[in-house]
Amino acid sequence: MNKNTIAVIGAGKWGQALHFALSQKQKCLITSRTTRDIENFVDLETAMACEYLVIAIPAQQIRAWLKENFKYQGQKVLVASKGIEAKSGEFLNEIYSEFVPESNIGFISGPSFAAEVIQGLPCALVLNSTSKKIFDGFKPFFPNFIKTYYSADVIGAEVAGAYKNVLAIASGICEGLKLGKNAQASLISRGLVEMQRFGKKFGAKKSSFVGLSGAGDLFLTASSTMSRNFRVGLGLAANKSLEDILEELGEVAEGVKTSEAIYNLSKEHDIYSPIANEVKLILDGKSPQDSLKDLLRN
Repeated sequence: MNKNTIAVIGAGKWGQALHFALSQKQKCLITSRTTRDIENFVDLETAMACEYLVIAIPAQQIRAWLKENFKYQGQKVLVASKGIEAKSGEFLNEIYSEFVPESNIGFISGPSFAAEVIQGLPCALVLNSTSKKIFDGFKPFFPNFIKTYYSADVIGAEVAGAYKNVLAIASGICEGLKLGKNAQASLISRGLVEMQRFGKKFGAKKSSFVGLSGAGDLFLTASSTMSRNFRVGLGLAANKSLEDILEELGEVAEGVKTSEAIYNLSKEHDIYSPIANEVKLILDGKSPQDSLKDLLRN
């Protein structure tokens, strides 16, 4: 293992933004499935030999990628993905637990559009881990324009990061239907309550939902066309097919599959999640107008 070296695995927009940020103070490697014309791009084996790894792979692909590619050699891992596996309903920390010890892993949360990070614009992130040593290890790598905070509430960060993408789809639908800012503010604020209720069921702390991981990331993602999930909602409100919407995006919108996971977990654990449930039903073909009527009625 190459001590005190860092690499980003995954060269999508978020992976490239993190690579840019982490390259400000030191050399940072980057790799992905396909070769990219990016400074310090290396093969997977070279990246995996680094002591510190930041993994920015879409949530639904993580389990398969880990099984096929990951070799644990004592690396410290920071997960930069947000979502819940649709097939199993497992949170990312549960999936990673099969491959990385809890003491060597952390999870990024907080409001952070890749397009702004790659411009060097200021933001704040939370590094969540049950081990403070993980935060202390990764913190020096981050540039001066990113302020980092520590939290031990991993499940709170996981729920907030996954749930806000589903709520962003709902907010995009609201915008697309021209329901007004009153409706949108009501939707987002009630969505925050819903997210917190869901998280509580799995042991998350209330404080995580009123800070950067929860309210901060939700307000950002649910209010801007820079959000892929928000744009999915706009497309659904315009009666576009999901297939066409995703083709136009050309990128992964995590909220689509995560809505399925939240819907199933809510049914299994009897959690009241009306907004997230309606998003899943709309993605399955229900009319947004009918969903609006049902939300107002129930």
